[in-house]
Amino acid sequence: MAKKYKIPDEIPQHILKEPVATYVTLAQPNPFANLVQSVLQILGMGGNAAHPPIQNNADFIDIIREGVPRKSIDHLMENTGLTVSEISTIIRTSDRTLRRYTARHKLNPEQSERLIELAKLYSRGKEVFGNMESFKHWIGSKVMALGNKKPIEFLDTSLGITLLMNELGRIEHGIFA
Repeated sequence: MAKKYKIPDEIPQHILKEPVATYVTLAQPNPFANLVQSVLQILGMGGNAAHPPIQNNADFIDIIREGVPRKSIDHLMENTGLTVSEISTIIRTSDRTLRRYTARHKLNPEQSERLIELAKLYSRGKEVFGNMESFKHWIGSKVMALGNKKPIEFLDTSLGITLLMNELGRIEHGIFA
């Protein structure tokens, strides 16, 4: 029920005279929740009951410490178009070792963190560009704002992924240089 406020008969001159209004904020979808769903979908962990619901970035820490299962790499490759060779370079292991891992093998925390960062980047790219195919085209093309380098060249470091996330933010806001 709306509160009733008494409006004084005489309003001092320094107070703006506007009608009293009730401002209602409608429940907006949580953009972080959409990102989380997209990240988990890209990693193939969408229906994983082993982890409590992810409410913020800190909740990813438990997943990173426990290790992302090897099968998540397959889902990531399906969704991103990255090859085993590219993924192995990004997570700093040989492609031969990566191929030897079973589907249930847990990656170490550093590898898990890189996969989650990568999934976040691709999820954000899909959001900014409207679809995954457009983002894949951008990530494989030379970008003047990145010194005429391809964004895919920056995926092997956390700072590189952060740089690309920042660039996506600039693109989203119409700043291309």
